[in-house]
Amino acid sequence: MTTYALASSTWDDNEYSAIQRVIDSDMFTMGKEVAQYEKDFAKFFGAKYSLMVSSGSTANLLMIAALFFTKNESLKLKRGDEIIVPAVSWSTTYFPLQQYGLKVKFVDIDLDTLNMDLDKLEAAITEDTRAILSVNLLGNPNDYQKMNEIIAGRNIFILEDNCESMGATINGKQAGTFGVMGTYSSFFSHHIATMEGGCVVTDDEELYHILLCIRAHGWTRNLPKFNKVTGEKSDDPFEESFKFVLPGYNARPLEMSGALGIEQLKKLPSFIETRRENAELFQTLFADHPYLRIQKETGKSSWFGFSLVLKENAPYSRAELVQLLSENGVECRPIVTGNFLKNVDVLKLFDYEVSGTIESAEYIDEHGLFVGNHQNDIRAEIELLASLLCEGL
Repeated sequence: MTTYALASSTWDDNEYSAIQRVIDSDMFTMGKEVAQYEKDFAKFFGAKYSLMVSSGSTANLLMIAALFFTKNESLKLKRGDEIIVPAVSWSTTYFPLQQYGLKVKFVDIDLDTLNMDLDKLEAAITEDTRAILSVNLLGNPNDYQKMNEIIAGRNIFILEDNCESMGATINGKQAGTFGVMGTYSSFFSHHIATMEGGCVVTDDEELYHILLCIRAHGWTRNLPKFNKVTGEKSDDPFEESFKFVLPGYNARPLEMSGALGIEQLKKLPSFIETRRENAELFQTLFADHPYLRIQKETGKSSWFGFSLVLKENAPYSRAELVQLLSENGVECRPIVTGNFLKNVDVLKLFDYEVSGTIESAEYIDEHGLFVGNHQNDIRAEIELLASLLCEGL
């Protein structure tokens, strides 16, 4: 029986009423609920534009695709361009890069923050580097001040995969808004839950218009009359109904997901506050553990989950640790994908290289795991974890 789950539901009558509101409207595809959620989302995170999509994965896909269609030469990507990524992330951080024929350069992570090692990032940059796709892992934002110092004066821009770190901040600025575009996920186990869903935010109007177009079939129907993709649309809705101008997708979200997002976003400040309170207890109990290291916070993490990495002197293996947790009802998982470079079958399809060594990614792949954090008080669960790991081994 599970006593400490990876995630839990935070829906109440507000969410169920939102679902019923959509059912009563008899309008289930993307509509006014999604549009309102996008406005609320952009305002909350301090971005000019927000686009809701079907998942965090499709948010990453559209973010990369949009850069192939921009007219802005300082942002435009072409096949073969080099993009730097951390060696630890989720698979759909990387897959859009392969699908658009980009050269992927993997850089090691920092064993403390679990984000990209910025010294190794600096060493990886060449004249061929066009962009850095940074990933804010397990709620923890990257040090974007240092990252911007590294790329200062170079024709390099930053993108953010913020799917695991909604609500994290550095100096009051929201993670996901430091790059040209940033992506978010609202899958069940994440900071808010809209069944499935994701968002892309940007301050760039042209990129926003491209995203509007490629989210739904590459047609003009969802573009404003005056836009930066086609210029000016016809006033004839029949003519514009099936006019295709970019090779797009169907990554539209459902209206139910938008309605749920409206309600969940209202709760997000309290969700983040509770997650941080849970993290304070976790840090207090595990900061000086003799055999386990925990994630070092950058800025104000939104603490997606709690990583536990065995130190070199640990008298037990990760397999033994996993067994102990499982036997006591504590769910655990690898730290995201672990070292993604171990996935040799799919990497055969990539144009990629590895910059330097990746000993930290390899280390957490063999010795790390994470347990869940929740939007509600899990003091009892964290204390159970501490009793197991401070006394049970």
